Amino acid sequence: MCGLSGEVRLDGGGADVAAVARMTAVMEPRGPDGVGVWSQGGVALGHRRLKIIDLSEHGAQPMADADLGLTCVFNGCVYNYQELRAELAAAGYRFFSTSDTEVIIKAYHRWGTGCVDRFKGMFAFAIVERDSGRVVLGRDRLGIKPLYVAADAHRLRFASTLPALLAGGGIDTELDLVALHHYMSFHSVVPPPRTILKGVRKLPPATVRTIDPDGTVRDRLYWRPAHSRTLDLGPAEWTERVLAALRTAVDRRMVADVPVGVLLSGGLDSSLIVALLAEAGQRDLKTFSIGFQAAGGESGDEFAYSDIVAERFGTDHHQIRIDDARLLPALAGAVGAMSEPMVSHDVVAFYLLSQEVAKHVKVVQSGQGADEVLAGYDWYPPLAGVPREDAVAAYTRVFMDRPYDELRGILAPDRLLDHDAATAFVADHFGEAGAETALDAALRIDSTVMLVDDPVKRVDNMTMAWGLEARTPFLDHDLVELAAACPPELKLAHGGKGVLKDAARGVVPDEVIDRTKGYFPVPAIRHLDGPYLELVREALSAPEAKARGLFRPEYVDRLLAAPLEHRTTLGSSQLWQVALLEMWLQSHGV
Repeated sequence: MCGLSGEVRLDGGGADVAAVARMTAVMEPRGPDGVGVWSQGGVALGHRRLKIIDLSEHGAQPMADADLGLTCVFNGCVYNYQELRAELAAAGYRFFSTSDTEVIIKAYHRWGTGCVDRFKGMFAFAIVERDSGRVVLGRDRLGIKPLYVAADAHRLRFASTLPALLAGGGIDTELDLVALHHYMSFHSVVPPPRTILKGVRKLPPATVRTIDPDGTVRDRLYWRPAHSRTLDLGPAEWTERVLAALRTAVDRRMVADVPVGVLLSGGLDSSLIVALLAEAGQRDLKTFSIGFQAAGGESGDEFAYSDIVAERFGTDHHQIRIDDARLLPALAGAVGAMSEPMVSHDVVAFYLLSQEVAKHVKVVQSGQGADEVLAGYDWYPPLAGVPREDAVAAYTRVFMDRPYDELRGILAPDRLLDHDAATAFVADHFGEAGAETALDAALRIDSTVMLVDDPVKRVDNMTMAWGLEARTPFLDHDLVELAAACPPELKLAHGGKGVLKDAARGVVPDEVIDRTKGYFPVPAIRHLDGPYLELVREALSAPEAKARGLFRPEYVDRLLAAPLEHRTTLGSSQLWQVALLEMWLQSHGV
């Protein structure tokens, strides 16, 4: 929901309202329903609105409360805003809208930065205090809603997307070499606060940042899942607790003044969302599945399973079949919609799916996050029983794209670091208190880092490219906390996500629970050939790529000579990884 932007001057000058207007304009797809720009002295705010809650102009942003001296821009949804509104009204606050944005303003006035501890939802916001000149930025616990920041000695700017900051101008676009090493090693993920560009940073998840008029910046990390055994429950009790928590999470995400649909892949996670909504009495629920043409002997759809679920629960189901003629042109749009380079081949699937779904609804629920939270991936079982002191080595062996030493034969000499930045990051993360087992440590880093900057960012970027809001019940923080406390053996059971599969038994058809794990299949990209291979070749041989010189020419030649042969540890295409980075940089004029 929406795109926000802003500037805070740190040198006493007036805010560059024109730059904020440019940043705001770039985010029109995120918020096609309205636009606003506000300024006061050294601060300016911009907003593009997607109308989900309070469809009237009373909910427009930037939203200023003259009585309280606060102005806010906000992206996301606070699902418990009605309960908080009632509490605030009982304390004497008066409301001029029915929006969750106004609840954020009043909550901040009453509880200060501690208001975020009371929010259940996904959000990124900026609040300006009129009287003090202080600016506060906040981001939700799981980083579902993005917030990018660029700062120098004179000003600090922020926006919902990285390209919006580029549109504002004055950004240092030199590549961050540590980020480049992360991209090439840590499953193409650049952990916060870094991005691939030196001049842009991310506000980390679960963080509130306070910016004083004198330029003093203070961060508060307000949430962290324990990943330790805090509950003494039997297996049946865990199953009941998980199902109850998911039922609550799904119900919370129906809060809207517009219809809410579901992205139904045919896998367990999205199928369970549909089943719980049907159980709660939802009728004629709109569900959507996507499929592509087969390639390389690989099927391009999972309609057989999504059809079972749609028929069982009587949904208003939409099968979206994508002809290959649409896929290649859509790649440029998907890359352009990326705030950061994202190599997962299903990015274009989400992009095309969102384009079609947005014709029917403005809000959907989606199953992202279950695998990272409940141990659904195949790199988790090898970590079971690994001594905690060996966890870093075991995790990097099964998850990292390649050993650090291989980068010497991949990156140009001037792009190399003298240390293994990615493994050092993992070691630091694993070295933090808590996370009692190797699997706990892996789930903690995956759910708080990898999840945020891979699947969650992918869904946000691709859905919002079409003005579609995606809500992810498996990332409800109450459910995530419960899952973090669940014994590893219960999560690993039945080939992964065991406790969820037990919870789904009797709720979802057995053939969906017992099926082989699926994904959004886009065979044409997984099996680079024909025009897709030519697209990659053009990107890597473009004048910009040659001038940039990120990769050793012999490495690129080797990949192009055998495009299907070279894979990362988890089976991704090395050629697509390097080409996507170049395609993204070229797309955004870097």
